[in-house]
Amino acid sequence: MARYAGDIGWLTQRPIAHRGYHDMNRDVWENTLTAFERAVAQDFAIECDLQFACDGVPVVFHDEDLERLCGLRGDVRLQTSAELGMRRIGGGRDSIPSLKTALERVAGRVPMILELKGRGARGEEISDDDGFAEAVLEVLEGYAGKVAVMSFNANILRDFIAADCPHPVGLTAEGTTPEQFYEHEDAMDMGLDFLAYRVEHLPNPFVEGVQRLGLPVLSWTVRTEEMRACSDAYAHQMTFEGFDPDQDPAE
Repeated sequence: MARYAGDIGWLTQRPIAHRGYHDMNRDVWENTLTAFERAVAQDFAIECDLQFACDGVPVVFHDEDLERLCGLRGDVRLQTSAELGMRRIGGGRDSIPSLKTALERVAGRVPMILELKGRGARGEEISDDDGFAEAVLEVLEGYAGKVAVMSFNANILRDFIAADCPHPVGLTAEGTTPEQFYEHEDAMDMGLDFLAYRVEHLPNPFVEGVQRLGLPVLSWTVRTEEMRACSDAYAHQMTFEGFDPDQDPAE
């Protein structure tokens, strides 16, 4: 049974821009304030990734290292948020924002779905993520916009539940084997509020079971019309990138 008592309909009301409404890192790069402003302009919800800087500050960034996005070597978790804030993404004008900065920019205009990128193995009891969930909640305190949090990592989800998170908490997941389904079921049994599942792995019995419970199911990451058709059939809303979901593909 889900633990969140409020209305969660907003979570599936509009398509969700994967890492913001970027243009596949040509001019507008993923997880940047520019990508977030672009999503707001189209009234798309925003999915973004969070890493945990070494000074205990959540920052908006997907990868564990800086090489792909910043052209530099270095582990994100070994740098402070101030240092990361000076790292240019894709050689452009955007740098790595803190979660606080991102929330200030979005300012509640569209919903935000925050995915915490854990470092501990998903099934391990010991990880490097201690304090991550609590730090995110501290930043979110007083934020008036609609927010949901999610992670692949059950330990992070458990920390949100233990902290009585006032926002919907969801599982990010993938897989098609019974072993993976059992692991996901253990996580959902914590009382999670929604599920985000890899679109290539839909449909499957686990997701169907979650839907029978009346919980929202998001898909990720939809990039083609075929993927969109699958998401429309087996999920309540898509997380997309690389196209405008409001535009008729036949035009």
